[in-house]
Amino acid sequence: MVLYTSPFPNSFLSVLHSFSWGLIFPCYWLADRLVASFVPTTYEKRQRADDPCYFHALCIIITTPIYLALLVASLPFALIGFLLWSPLQSARRPYIYSRLEDKNHANGATLLTEWKAAGNGKSFCFGSANVCLLPDSLARFNNVFNTQARAKEIGRRIRNGASRPQIKIYIDSPTNTSISAASFSSLVSPQGGDNSNRTVNAGIKRTTSMEYKGDNSGSNNSEDSREDKGGPGEPNEGEENTCIVRINGEDNGHMSDTETDTVNGQAHASGPAEPSLEGDAEISKTPNHKQKEGDSGSLDSYSASRESLVKVRVGDGTVDQSTVNNKLLYKASIMKKTSVRKKKHTDEIFDHEISAFFPANLDFLCLQEVFDKRAAEKLKEQLHHYFEYIVYDVGVYSCHGCCSFKFVNSGLLFASRYPVMDAAYHCYPNGRGTDSLASKGALFLKVQVGSTPQDQRIVGYISCTHLQAIAGDTTVRCEQLDMLQDWLSEFRKSTSSSSTANPEELVAFDVICGDLNFDNCSSEDKLEQQHSLFTHYKDPCRIGPGEDKPWAIGTLLDPEGLYDEEVCTPDNLQKVLESEEGRKGYLVYPTSKNHSSSQKGRKASLKGNGRRIDYMLYTEEGLYLEWKVEVEEFSFITQLAGLTDHLPVAMRLMVSTGEDDP
Repeated sequence: MVLYTSPFPNSFLSVLHSFSWGLIFPCYWLADRLVASFVPTTYEKRQRADDPCYFHALCIIITTPIYLALLVASLPFALIGFLLWSPLQSARRPYIYSRLEDKNHANGATLLTEWKAAGNGKSFCFGSANVCLLPDSLARFNNVFNTQARAKEIGRRIRNGASRPQIKIYIDSPTNTSISAASFSSLVSPQGGDNSNRTVNAGIKRTTSMEYKGDNSGSNNSEDSREDKGGPGEPNEGEENTCIVRINGEDNGHMSDTETDTVNGQAHASGPAEPSLEGDAEISKTPNHKQKEGDSGSLDSYSASRESLVKVRVGDGTVDQSTVNNKLLYKASIMKKTSVRKKKHTDEIFDHEISAFFPANLDFLCLQEVFDKRAAEKLKEQLHHYFEYIVYDVGVYSCHGCCSFKFVNSGLLFASRYPVMDAAYHCYPNGRGTDSLASKGALFLKVQVGSTPQDQRIVGYISCTHLQAIAGDTTVRCEQLDMLQDWLSEFRKSTSSSSTANPEELVAFDVICGDLNFDNCSSEDKLEQQHSLFTHYKDPCRIGPGEDKPWAIGTLLDPEGLYDEEVCTPDNLQKVLESEEGRKGYLVYPTSKNHSSSQKGRKASLKGNGRRIDYMLYTEEGLYLEWKVEVEEFSFITQLAGLTDHLPVAMRLMVSTGEDDP
């Protein structure tokens, strides 16, 4: 299957399309600004309340007539442009595939050589987020604004979080899991041979997140970091920028002041820190970028998030802290009085957390509501610092490809560190109301993640979708879930080059990500909760229809509280969501006749942990029979606090080959 790298099959149509859009754009921009000036966000309302001179009101009085006059003057040109633009959409391709051309930063081909289906297996990390990148006037109805600046900041935060080194801490203690000096900050990527995986003595596996200022290149997978992967106690294949810290001792896992000073001394003596990211010095126009010291959202602070640092699986053994090799904490400063939280639900087989960062070494990213084209370009530019392959501008326009007229695309965007082999898009034909104006649908992708010693390709399937949003349209969503399954089955059949007798490809995973616009606990969503999709695909957060696991929380934030000081930074939002009372104040809960319209002031009547409408599903069906897929960790992410009204989610899957098991 050919991947489309341009929206039109030839340059003539591309030029004609650019010309027609150039005629439409002034009218579109003026209308957007005119409406936006009358839809203030809560942040702007608070600013205006402190304005005794009513300066903003005066600006609106002056600019409104100007906008109206220019809008009327631009209408004839917009009409001509529309008459050219609309027929051209019949020749438009359903997506644009972008590959990073800078060979110095490209690493997809290198990643393919890492996994040969040998050893203990390999883990893959998936992320999903609804980023609400609508035209500014429409985004304001969700209480977010400045779409262009938000797009750039969202991309910057995602690739900053994903490009951090991944630290794994092992603790040999059946009861004590706290590390008072476990907060690492100002960590930079080591140079040369020191960039290989390092180990400090072993016991409990824990993947930690920490602050990282990268080199903007996504080159954290250099060959230097892949030396000496064999041997007992080493990480699985393909774990880039991983530092293994092993702690033994009987002092409850606490570092002494002497040890802390030693590590700090070594960290500061190891050389100056690398320069910060290109965009770190930028001052954003949006309020959520005013971060205090200690805010880890954009990874510019001097302290990393408490809960994002360490996750523990309790093991057996004793602890002898004196054996810790401080030299291996390369260029890291230790912050005291930060502890490791014990896993509350010890019966769970995988780690789960509310994290202030996107997971380190994020492999695949699925985004929804990237509707604005200019914002999509800015977002793509930022993500290309880390992801080599991106599929964006997905969907159809005008009356072509779907039943009703489509003003905007599907809003789907996919980013990958691994090469995309095939892609397909389908538009849901049954959209209703305002949703029918967007070409909401499903994007299906096939990626290559490795190869066997026999030169068989190892592939994975990822589906990204966004369902009908209007409350009460349960039948529409169920029909869309039916279509999703049928289209995915067709895509797998059409792109498979294997036979049972002679498999040329081995399927490692099949994942569905997206905003499904229903939750698993609302009584109004019972029809969707019982859909057959959940018999074929597993939801890590779900026990059964109508019941989520106790640790699962809602992903839909109350728009009215986005700019409250308690939640406007990633660290603050993380701390709030860790408490039941905090969740009741800032998450949207299932509607009920006994509930008032406001999220606040009715805490006592709220049940559960909020509406979880953003999903990550995986299946064990249709994969290579000798392999096993398990969830390694699941995260609810607060790094986009103040930038969107949804919580991103992430899932790390471990594909076990069954070979050379320890």
